[in-house]
Amino acid sequence: MLYASRTLMPLCVVSLSQEMGWDKTESGTVLSAFFWGYTMTQFLGGYLSDRIGGEVVLPIAACMWSIITFWTPQLAYLSTDKHTSLHIVVLSRVALGIAQGFHFPGMTSIISRKVLEHQRSFLYSVVASGSHFGTLLTGSMGSVLLDYFGWSIPFYIIGLCGLMWMLVMRYGLINRQRNKLMLVSLNEAQLLDSGKIKDSRASVPWVHLFTKPAFWSILIGHFCENNAFFILLSWMPTYFHENFPTAKGWVFNVVPWVVTIPSSIGSGWIADKMITKGNAFLFTVLLKYEDTVALCGTALFLFIISYASSYSACLMCMALAVACCGFHNSGIMVNPQDIAPKHAGSVFGIMNMAGAIPGFVGVYIAGHILEVTKSWNAVFSQTAMVCLFGWAVFIIFGTGKKLV
Repeated sequence: MLYASRTLMPLCVVSLSQEMGWDKTESGTVLSAFFWGYTMTQFLGGYLSDRIGGEVVLPIAACMWSIITFWTPQLAYLSTDKHTSLHIVVLSRVALGIAQGFHFPGMTSIISRKVLEHQRSFLYSVVASGSHFGTLLTGSMGSVLLDYFGWSIPFYIIGLCGLMWMLVMRYGLINRQRNKLMLVSLNEAQLLDSGKIKDSRASVPWVHLFTKPAFWSILIGHFCENNAFFILLSWMPTYFHENFPTAKGWVFNVVPWVVTIPSSIGSGWIADKMITKGNAFLFTVLLKYEDTVALCGTALFLFIISYASSYSACLMCMALAVACCGFHNSGIMVNPQDIAPKHAGSVFGIMNMAGAIPGFVGVYIAGHILEVTKSWNAVFSQTAMVCLFGWAVFIIFGTGKKLV
């Protein structure tokens, strides 16, 4: 539901921009505004999740972004002035990003605390594949609703579905386990008082982490991979609308995400099968293998699509580029749980904050490049080069060894 809500604007931006009179730069501003807010709450989400539990943070955040999604059409129509309406939509996208920024750090904190080390890659890749299911839901059902009922109806339906999911999650994560959590908390408090265990909520040793090249390598690698993923996520519907206007939206909005789901889950399954618990060297080799496929594979197909001319070839290249991104879920995305298992939520928050920056910088620049050059090849080529840079940094400095 998180990604179904997030990908509604890329799906509807063509129709919305035509109705509102936005150009490419203004459309890029709307698409990238989400990530201004998304960047703000990554660290806070990880810190709060490590302190009070992701099972508390996630439902509150989900309620916020579901309500914002539901009210987006009404916010867009608050003013008849083009520029005022644009500013309102941009602010709503920032607010949506602020609310969604709590999700992945909270989820990472839960997994790092509840799941055994040698099972995390597969579980994380399965959970993260939900993002592709959400994009698939928006691309299929959302495209049909968009074609038949206009752009506002998908926002209402996905917003309501998000609220329903939030209620189910709140019941499953909090109410049913409240007594159990209270009992565990009482037992831990008694053990802490007796000195038998240490408080796991110790401060994160940021100074130590910031001196480690391996920590910087995951920030840079995640930044570069997200730059490609967010540009494809945000601009792919527009690319196909402009280059193949007769193509069906439910096809090009669905196919890339259908092939990404098995790549995401399969990469996690392979990772867990190959991992020997406690073998840091094998962790490192595996992480670098996963992100070689993710970063180099994405770059390769982005270069190829620049020379493709037919609809089927472009769709295949786009699908394979997005599918390669799925390997990232069992590579750098799980690395914070390896290098800082006790502070995974906070470290992931910092990493995802760096990864959110290309959401507003890269997506906006892509729109500006399109407005100035009218060239999709220029967008794809610079995106591929950024991927190769991130791959080189992580290959040289990345590690699966515990740092703190």
